[in-house]
Amino acid sequence: MKKIRVLIGAALLALAAPVLAFHCPVDMKKIDEAMANNPPLTSAQLEEVKKLRAEGEQLHNAGRHQESVDTLARAMKILGL
Repeated sequence: MKKIRVLIGAALLALAAPVLAFHCPVDMKKIDEAMANNPPLTSAQLEEVKKLRAEGEQLHNAGRHQESVDTLARAMKILGL
């Protein structure tokens, strides 16, 4: 019974990675759209959002999707998304 649970858990984890991979581009698009609308942020906040957006894309491209999602979420929080 434990073996079955372990196998099911492993299968669910394997399926979760592609879901996160598709989430990153959606978040990047939201950030890009918000930035195109000249959000009312300080120059320091704008620079931080740009930095986090670039870092999130690099993490996504490296296959580190959970880190990418977390980084992009920080940028979206600054933008109020």
